[in-house]
Amino acid sequence: MPNKKRLLLSQLPAVDQVLREQYAQSLVKEYGNAAVTRALRNLLANWRQQILQELWSEGELVAALADLSAALKQQVQLEQRPSLRPVVNATGVIIHTNLGRSLLPQVAQAQMAAVASTYSTLEVDVESGDRGSRYSHVQELLCELTGAEDALVVNNNAGAVLLTLAALGRGREVIVSRGQLVEIGGSFRIPEVMEQSGCYLVEVGTTNKTHLHDYERAIGPETAALLKVHTSNYRLVGFTESVDGADLAALAHRHNLVAVEDLGSGVLLDLRRFGHIYEPTVQESLAAGMDVVTFSGDKLLGGPQAGIIVGKSCYLAKLRQHPLTRALRIDKLTLAALEATLRLYRDEATAIQQIPTLRMLAVQPTELRARAQQLVAHIEPRVKDLADITIVDTLAQVGGGSLPGYDLASVAVAVMPKNISAVELERRLRLGAVPVFTRIYRDQVMLDLRTIQPSEESLVQEALCQALTGR
Repeated sequence: MPNKKRLLLSQLPAVDQVLREQYAQSLVKEYGNAAVTRALRNLLANWRQQILQELWSEGELVAALADLSAALKQQVQLEQRPSLRPVVNATGVIIHTNLGRSLLPQVAQAQMAAVASTYSTLEVDVESGDRGSRYSHVQELLCELTGAEDALVVNNNAGAVLLTLAALGRGREVIVSRGQLVEIGGSFRIPEVMEQSGCYLVEVGTTNKTHLHDYERAIGPETAALLKVHTSNYRLVGFTESVDGADLAALAHRHNLVAVEDLGSGVLLDLRRFGHIYEPTVQESLAAGMDVVTFSGDKLLGGPQAGIIVGKSCYLAKLRQHPLTRALRIDKLTLAALEATLRLYRDEATAIQQIPTLRMLAVQPTELRARAQQLVAHIEPRVKDLADITIVDTLAQVGGGSLPGYDLASVAVAVMPKNISAVELERRLRLGAVPVFTRIYRDQVMLDLRTIQPSEESLVQEALCQALTGR
């Protein structure tokens, strides 16, 4: 080892020596000896690597040692920070899968906290004192809102599809269009889900065209169901044709088969009221004659992650009795959030106002521009020498495998830093005390107002100023 490296390494203090210092003892009182010792060892190990890789000069090491108390406190706080924690979504993707999908309404958050803090009525009939069903908390609500005879909820929509096929089609054939054999994310594919359910997949039609007679020709003595999968995460355009849900359901019923639809993102309100493109609703699917419909709770519905199953009582009774229902059982916190979210749908205006996903879909660019102007007015005087800041029209996305290929008119604050690259600014924002996730476009960091919550704007101001100044 060169003498210079050896000399610098010798200047690093011993762990025990640092722990005897007053600032370290203060941290021990607050965080505990084990946490402070672990943080100190990690900090010194990092500094040791800086020296060994010749990234630090003697002057830089001296400066670091002079600020050891602050560095240790920062390291302790960093290691105490939860791994799963809040972030600001400034990407313009409303249902951002990697950032947790839909934001929960405040009433849902409050109901989760209330149920988590004490015992609850999860599986008890308060009137009789006997055991009840956890599904009763949302069953009537879902039937009321969708027009279904019955409802059941599991932990996610893939589980809902798996349970439905296992209970209604195991050991028999289920017919589905080749153009609907989608991959639903995380490399999970509909054919694989069907295989795990124990039913036999029968593909009909082609990628771009499937006719009613394709289904009819494939029906045989071993057929249990006709499956329609809404391609909510991609869209075929051009020379295409698919079978309408009403026609498919009628065909199934003529042959005494079950008509099942995986609606995917699941929406209870017609999105055209917000000026967006058409997306089939759960109510429309049931009205078309589908016997069983499955959809997600945390996409366009705007609630927690859940797999919601609605349809005819005779089929859902079989699902309830299947062992997978227990394996895929929904927990009390999710039920609390889902019930609170569904209650908001009893009044559409209330739902749009209080469910963040719907609110972000409904907000108009004029309102976003006004918010952007206020944001820039607070930021620009503080960083005018460090960045050029403008307000630009941009395009946001629904995300979460919903409304593929459809963009929403939006407004963003565009930041072009003068002394660092846009990539470095994006990194600093992402690694801040509260991470701010953005996107880069033409060497500018874009902060899309459609997904920044009004309550987060002051936080974004501080995060951006700190990232630009490096402090």
